[in-house]
Amino acid sequence: MNLLLHYVVPYVIALGVLILVHELGHYLVARWCCVKILRFSIGFGRPLLRVKSGETEWVLAAVPLGGYVKMLGEGDDEVEEHESHRAFNRQSVGRRFAIVVAGPLANLLLAIVLYWGLYVGGSDELRPLIAPAKMGASLAHDAGVREGDLVLSIDSEEIKSWQDLRWVLLRHAVDSDEVHLLVRTRMGDNAVRVLDLRNFSLDEVGMEDPVFRMGLRPGSVPARIDHVEEGGAAGKGGMLKGDEIVAIDGRPMNLIYEIVETVRATPGQTRMFTVRRGGEERTFAVAVGEKQAKGGETVGFIGVGFDDSALYARVSYGPLDAMVRAMHLTWETSVLTLKSIGKMILGKISLKNISGPITIADIAGKSAQHGAAAFIRFLAFISISLGVLNLLPVPVLDGGHLLYYSAEFIKGSALSDRVVAVGQRIGLAILFMLMAFALYNDINRLTS
Repeated sequence: MNLLLHYVVPYVIALGVLILVHELGHYLVARWCCVKILRFSIGFGRPLLRVKSGETEWVLAAVPLGGYVKMLGEGDDEVEEHESHRAFNRQSVGRRFAIVVAGPLANLLLAIVLYWGLYVGGSDELRPLIAPAKMGASLAHDAGVREGDLVLSIDSEEIKSWQDLRWVLLRHAVDSDEVHLLVRTRMGDNAVRVLDLRNFSLDEVGMEDPVFRMGLRPGSVPARIDHVEEGGAAGKGGMLKGDEIVAIDGRPMNLIYEIVETVRATPGQTRMFTVRRGGEERTFAVAVGEKQAKGGETVGFIGVGFDDSALYARVSYGPLDAMVRAMHLTWETSVLTLKSIGKMILGKISLKNISGPITIADIAGKSAQHGAAAFIRFLAFISISLGVLNLLPVPVLDGGHLLYYSAEFIKGSALSDRVVAVGQRIGLAILFMLMAFALYNDINRLTS
């Protein structure tokens, strides 16, 4: 039941929205061009729901991995003379081009709208504060980045959140750049740190976040207790709201992530917690509780929540600025997607980076669990990927049809049926090969 609710439902919602928007792009432009629409289908295979409205049949099918808009004049259907002007294959090259390109463009437009809504509505984002964890022997440590540094900009590009930091660094990692981080140190001074990404590899997919492998992790704040669960281990031990944990078993530690990691690693053990309360330090014996984590691992907990408000900042923009930023981010993401595909073809980025439906479902579920803003951001990113991939000049994709129409425009006449048929077979072979890679990678990530 949890699997269905946490992963399958967000995945189906995300896929449904993306397919609907994509096919609506084709549909609306086809209607604008006065082309007769025979069927609008979300999904493939056996119809689960069928509704006839006017001359169009609206279908919800069993396999939610795509959709299609069936127009008069597509395929081998015969077209009666009185309806020939409404047939897709009787339209000018320009009109056919517009109908086909409208699907991918609708996905890109959806991303712009979603990003715009996020920017205007605002969201609480993690501040680009750096934690000390695992920074030894890393690119960040070699660059001089230290615990408590707050990243202000990267190569003069303003950084307001950890999301900004991660995105900009990933973009530069694909380009194999050397980047300049302007940071504010814990002492309040501004300093420039040079992070060398020229030899950084993005191939260790699924193992760890690439930015983590650079040696950068979100920062932490002092472990001040915000609430204590009634009947929990901490409450029974005598700890109260407002206490600030400063040590465990005499070992000094006061950051939230340190306390959480230590407690999780010692289920069922009694630990001595030293807290600061009213200017005085007090020590309490607390029997750490046990619970099952999602992966089945037994972890410890003490039943407290910490005040982490200092880790977050409200990020929002005015409507016009938000639109500019949304369009810029959509463009950047599209370019990054194309660059990544190009590097895969050249062998500079591993094919292990290709993800399939299982990985997408996993990310959809995890983003949904992190809140509406995270899910909307995921939806926008996947919408861009879908739009860009559909524009690739591969037969059977929208981009393949656009390639045919471009050739027809230059040649002055349509390509022969034989050329189109050969192209379709090649396109299907490429598509099946990519699907096989994607499923193999998904299964490999699950098993590893």
